[in-house]
Parts: sequence; structure tokens; C-alpha cells
Amino acid sequence: MLAVHFDQPGGPENLYLKEVPRPIPGEGEVLLKVAASALNRADILQRQGQYAPPPGASDILGIEASGHVAELGPGCQRHWKIGDAAMALMPGGGQAQYVTVPEGFLMPIPAGLTLPQAAAIPEAWLTAFQLLHLVGQVQAGESVLIHAGASGVGTAAIQLARIAGAIPLVTVGAQDKLQMAEKLGAAAGFNYKEEDFSEAAMKFTKGAGVNLILDCIGGSYWEKNVNCLALDGRWVLYGLMGGADVNGPLLSKLLFKRGTLVASLLRSRDKKYKQMMVKAFTEQIVPHFSMEGPQRIQPVLDRIYPLAEIQEAHKYMESNKHMGKIVLEMPQ
Repeated sequence: MLAVHFDQPGGPENLYLKEVPRPIPGEGEVLLKVAASALNRADILQRQGQYAPPPGASDILGIEASGHVAELGPGCQRHWKIGDAAMALMPGGGQAQYVTVPEGFLMPIPAGLTLPQAAAIPEAWLTAFQLLHLVGQVQAGESVLIHAGASGVGTAAIQLARIAGAIPLVTVGAQDKLQMAEKLGAAAGFNYKEEDFSEAAMKFTKGAGVNLILDCIGGSYWEKNVNCLALDGRWVLYGLMGGADVNGPLLSKLLFKRGTLVASLLRSRDKKYKQMMVKAFTEQIVPHFSMEGPQRIQPVLDRIYPLAEIQEAHKYMESNKHMGKIVLEMPQ
């Protein structure tokens, strides 16, 4: 099969397609014939040599995909049959023509969605679901500040916060991203290049501050985050795009707010946790993709690239110009 490969860490120019052996499904695994796979920041970091896949995972890039069940490994519970369309979360290996996936990581494709649209759901939407509900414990009526509001996770978090009855606020770096976030249901958006989002969030909440922050930026935003956090607010850190270093009185400011700072990752979580989360997401959220009216949610796709243009796809993600997800289509 063809798969995305790089011989040494570095820039997008190191990526190429290589013929590699097709994986064989192990105990409780399904072989998925991949139709499409979405790009994630984790793929960029792994290519740069900064984010190794979890132990035992494929070293091929790709942590979410859609396609059709091609083979069932030994010990499968027979919830799936050969030929079924599915979307799946995976610890690696998605950017190839075939990938093996634990049976419990597969989800049905919502009615009305294409395979490329479905490929944009698993990692981004499960991350947003985990951050908001399992880690952030969001409640109806609470305000949620979502950084990188036009990203895959950001566009998912806006919609999930909205259907949970919370009030999503976002930070973005461009006017068109602001407009898109508001179209998806953001109550307000702040362009961090033009205004202090912390002051703007305090103004919007009439001085109360935000109840929950979903933060993929880290270091460079610490002070503004803690300044606009409400009393007893929760700050969930899930990325370090703005660096890892903090210089200043973070702990005293957090203590003063009685704030909670929680760090969370999805890829390194164990199989049991992921299966629990996939099951909850399938039951509680997946039906909303096919609903009509205000409870409807949708994956946001920016561009679809053929797999052969993997270098261009990585360059585009690194330009930070995209809104929503970048999807790769497999050669069939």
C-alpha cells in the first residue's frame, strides 16, 4: 500500500509517498480501507521530530480517517461487517491506503456526510468533546473562551458549546475567521492581532470573567488567560503553540482567582479511555450531524488535497491561513 513517509525529521519537503506492507489486524482490530484522512498539528510536530507516536502505534502519520471496513481481526465483537463505512480515531497510521484500528475506535458515518467530511470529525471533535465535557465539565449558561477558534478543534468546540447551552467566545487572528466563528455560533470573537482578548472577554462578561478556557497556545497567553478567568474558573491547556515557558506570578494570580489549571492530551490516553469516549460521543453527539435546525452541527472543511500533494498540505497548515480542517484523499 502507499503511505506518507519521511526518512528524517524536518520540513514538509521531507515527506513523500512510499510503498509499505499493508498492516494485518490484530486481536480486536479492524482493517480500514482509507478513503480520506485529516491533517492535525500532531502530524506537523511528528514530522519535525517533536512528537513521537505512542508506544506500539504506527509511525505513519495520521490520527483520524474515514473509509470502509476491509477485514476483521480475531476476537472482533462483530459490531461491524466488511464493506461498512466508518470514521475512526487512531494513534497513528491514517495517512495510508489501509490502517488497523481497535474495533471500539470506529464510529458510524452520520447520514448526509461525505467520506472527506467524516474524516474531519474523529480527532478534532473528540478532542473538543473531551476538553469541554470530560475535562472542563461545561454547564449550560457558562461562558467558554476558545483559543484558535477557526481551527479544527476550535470550530468543533464552538458548536459543541452551543448545543450544550454554553456561551462560546473565540480568539482568532483574521476578520474572515471571526465571521466564520460567529456563523458557527460564537457569541463574540476577538481578533488578538487588533485587541487585547482578555480585556474584551472581561467587557463581554460584564467584569465576571470566563468560566472555562480551552487553550492550545500556552506560554504567551498565560497572563491574559488568568486575568480574564472568572472566580472558580477552569483553564484547560491542551497545546503549546505559543511556547512552554511562563515568566511571572502565574501561581499567585491563579490562587487569587481560585482557578483550576488542567492539562489534557488525547493521543496518549489509553485504549479503555478512548473507547469510553468514542461510545459517549457516538451516542450523544453523532446524531446531531444529521439533525435539522439549531441543534445541527457540521465539520468545517477548508481544503481537500490528494495524498500525493502531502507537502503542500503541510505547508498550508503551517501558514495558519486555514479555517477548519485540511483533508487528504487517498488514491483508490
